[in-house]
Amino acid sequence: MVRVWLPDRPGVLGQVASRIGAVNGDVQGIEILERGGGSAIDELTVSLPSADLVDLLVAEIRQVDGVAVEDVRPVSPGRPEGSMAALAVAESLVSAAPEERAQAACCALRTLVDGDWSVLMRLPDGELVARCGDTVDSEWLTAFLNGSEHLGNGHEHTPGDLVWTRLPRHGMAFASGRSGRVFHARERQEVHVLGRILDALE
Repeated sequence: MVRVWLPDRPGVLGQVASRIGAVNGDVQGIEILERGGGSAIDELTVSLPSADLVDLLVAEIRQVDGVAVEDVRPVSPGRPEGSMAALAVAESLVSAAPEERAQAACCALRTLVDGDWSVLMRLPDGELVARCGDTVDSEWLTAFLNGSEHLGNGHEHTPGDLVWTRLPRHGMAFASGRSGRVFHARERQEVHVLGRILDALE
């Protein structure tokens, strides 16, 4: 998975694809994570014949004028592309047994965003309903979410390494964090929509 910043102008993505092809890479999926200010952030799913070609791949992509590589990470060959992954999470939320739904949702959403941790907590008291992954500072998170209540699900002032959404009907919030990679608009929108689906379920 290669996350790139590129000028939002015709032909640039084609140049990047050509560079990927130069190292015998095959672009298998493209997801636009964010666009604005004359730039776009795209996530490319790339198949390479050998893992030792990653450094050469990055060097080739950086040869395209104005393009920067934000992140490169390995993913399993069977990983679904972005929209199908979100639909799979939605299906898992709807089909889970009510008594298992909170934990299933927490882990499914963490997987979707590649988070280090995720939690589902009640507000304002911060009671953890479900947790998946690494330990999180729940006291800080509770204070942040309570202090951000006036923002609704807005994320303009949210730390880049945190994604969250409120479930007002259930009096809860979902949050996930990861180190080393910020969350972009498309990921935040997916979490918000999936949170609305979860909130609508009994």
